[in-house]
Amino acid sequence: MEAVMEDHAYSSPAHKLRAFFEKSRNGWKAKALQRKQHIRRLEKRIAELEASRRKWRAKAQSQHTRPAVQERQKQKRT
Repeated sequence: MEAVMEDHAYSSPAHKLRAFFEKSRNGWKAKALQRKQHIRRLEKRIAELEASRRKWRAKAQSQHTRPAVQERQKQKRT
């Protein structure tokens, strides 16, 4: 820590600077961790919503095409 003190010539005592820098570092690390967790939750939600949308789209398309297929089958029988 003394080498750092000589390079920057801080006027505060080293023990106070160390406590300040540790608190500052811990704060930004905690904030970064929270952001990372939030991003992961959002990515998971997006993946779930996309899967749900694909499921509903497939269901809607199958229901849309089903009457047409049944109509063709009826026409073939007659």
